[in-house]
Amino acid sequence: MWRVLGRLGLRQQALNIRVEGVAALKQRNWLIALRAPRMGGAKLISVLQSFSGINELVSASRGRLQKAGLEENTIGALLKPDQELLERDLDWLSGAGNDFLTWDDERYPALLRDIPSPPAALFVKGDIETLWQPQLAIVGSRNPTAGGIENTRDFTHELVRNGLAITSGMAAGVDGTAHSAALKCGGKTVAVTGTGLDRVYPACNRSLAAEISEKGVLVSEFPPGTGAKRSHFPTRNRIISGLSLGVLVVEAALNSGSLITARLAGEQGREVFALPGSIHNPLSKGCHRLIREGAKLVESVADILQELAPMAGQLAGSLKSPISVESTKNLEKAGQQPNLAEDPDYRKLWKAIGHDPLTVDSIIHSSGLTAKAVSAMLLMLELRGKVEAHPGGAFSRKTRGL
Repeated sequence: MWRVLGRLGLRQQALNIRVEGVAALKQRNWLIALRAPRMGGAKLISVLQSFSGINELVSASRGRLQKAGLEENTIGALLKPDQELLERDLDWLSGAGNDFLTWDDERYPALLRDIPSPPAALFVKGDIETLWQPQLAIVGSRNPTAGGIENTRDFTHELVRNGLAITSGMAAGVDGTAHSAALKCGGKTVAVTGTGLDRVYPACNRSLAAEISEKGVLVSEFPPGTGAKRSHFPTRNRIISGLSLGVLVVEAALNSGSLITARLAGEQGREVFALPGSIHNPLSKGCHRLIREGAKLVESVADILQELAPMAGQLAGSLKSPISVESTKNLEKAGQQPNLAEDPDYRKLWKAIGHDPLTVDSIIHSSGLTAKAVSAMLLMLELRGKVEAHPGGAFSRKTRGL
């Protein structure tokens, strides 16, 4: 018997090695493709439609790559990749807390997948599960007024208390204040950077970046070693809005990059919120323009939460199953809200929630549902007035039934 078990163990070990080898090859090929000129974002996703996957693309002949419409410098980089850059990327990925999400990875953020020009891959440092939590983006001036800083902190604290993670671009000013405020009150935050994750820009946020990597998550579509360029930041902004249910603009001048994020959010079907301010404050002019163009005027967090239900429902469905998200979208188009009492997963979740506050971890354990699904479903229940959030990330029932 021991000999049989020994042989089974060796077979399993060999199988594990083969699986790890396949995964490593696939990872290398994704890194090669991402480093090829003119192959970022939606371009790589589009090219992959002509191949069975990333392995076939990278191993294809020159003729096949030409037939796919690729330029010569792109083809050259695929046929003869820069080994030094490849090893640098692999060294970074071997670091603690570092990860890599590709378009064909089931862990790729659900809402981001649906934007017009999604990134082909994301480099990630920190708690990857934060990417699946319901998020609200907070953006604004790099040189906010004292009132802008205070409003950012107050809104962040209340949004976190209501179960939302805070997403921003780790710039100085409103962005950094939102990240710091979320962490200070025990919440989660997502920082989308315009550099590789081995760089910090601006340098004054170095300690903040370290804290986010420990308690939240840093995200970039740029590979390690990529420095700050002006063109990177508008590109980064589509990811900030794409990960989020909506975008709140706190203070912004008329030429602010925050208005780019707001415009992208509108194009992605996200809600756009803006805080009004004094007509004499130049940092209120951008927000006032957004409001004139259709952004929601915000005076309290309640103004935000009541608008988020459709996107929260889409996120909850996406994290549960493709069938659920499709049915949710269809109901929303028809102007109806899905009946949560008919959904078996919502019934499991409801059974796990008590009248006394329970932590999310306890609810996940009792319900048997995934952390991804529970985070989004709890927000949906809260927006429906079915559950109540408590300090410390706990929830309790607010009504007798679903």
